[in-house]
Amino acid sequence: MSGWLGALLVQVLHLAVMLAAAPLLAGLLRTAAARLAGRRGPHPLQPWRDLRKLLRKQTVAAEGASPVARVAPCAAVVATVLAAALVPSFSLGMLLGPLADLLLVAGLLLLARLARELAAMEAGALGGLDAARGLVRLVLAEPALVIAAMGLAMLAGTTGLEGIIAAVREGGAGGGVARLALPASAVLALAGLALAENARLPLGGAGAPALPPEAERELAGDRAAAPRDASGRHLALWEFQAALRLLVWLSLIAALALPVGLAPAGAGPLAWAAGLLAWAAKLLALGLAMAAAAAACARLPPARLPEFLAAALLVALLGVVLAFGSAVRL
Repeated sequence: MSGWLGALLVQVLHLAVMLAAAPLLAGLLRTAAARLAGRRGPHPLQPWRDLRKLLRKQTVAAEGASPVARVAPCAAVVATVLAAALVPSFSLGMLLGPLADLLLVAGLLLLARLARELAAMEAGALGGLDAARGLVRLVLAEPALVIAAMGLAMLAGTTGLEGIIAAVREGGAGGGVARLALPASAVLALAGLALAENARLPLGGAGAPALPPEAERELAGDRAAAPRDASGRHLALWEFQAALRLLVWLSLIAALALPVGLAPAGAGPLAWAAGLLAWAAKLLALGLAMAAAAAACARLPPARLPEFLAAALLVALLGVVLAFGSAVRL
């Protein structure tokens, strides 16, 4: 199937699959994380059930809440949906493929994060501390993301996702050290950022006193959590946005690290079905790896998280340095 009609159909199917799979993936990962911790855990469909219940409830806003509290969840969802529309899942050649730029996707995710931090400021002193802590981590994460994008752009000559995927495929088929080191370091950096942005890293350590769940979540800086005062439909929007953001990160890493199984542009339904199966397998593998990594870092103190982000920055920078060194020797 070719032409703009086929590209439009692929785009619509891609977006529908992304929106439907986001809560399911979040439920599967919560169940896997609970099993790794020795607990039974919730049902994988529990996020969908929670969203259905929350959408029926009325939103309760604070007395002095500004319009930001009402606009922020919608802005975060719209920005994340746009990012999801650009990241390929099962096929290339989507209608928005020419606009699928790595920096644009990063900017949309950044916009959603800023909306979350602005909404957190509406929750009083604790919300302000949460927002300040999130903005500090955002300042540490953005350089790693930009350097990883720069490294991939050096490899492909473009920041377009389809061009980067083609260059990574060529590098995997054969090439020098730079063609292998650049995508590997960039993907490792992106994986570290995805873990820091989406995984729950509870507060603790050997001998640390037990804290109430709300205090532990607040001090640990659960970046996937909704603002403290969110309720009703707003809470449903925040929870859906967090699940969709996780899916966008994993789909991005899957497309860059494992660019196999993607249906080529102009393919037909059979190639789409094979691409969907390959995409689901990659998401499951990456999701289980993230759950295992989050369980391994479960007692990571919040003070060590900046060092974790700094390590992601160094890994991305290492790939760029190796690429420059290989170019100089040539």
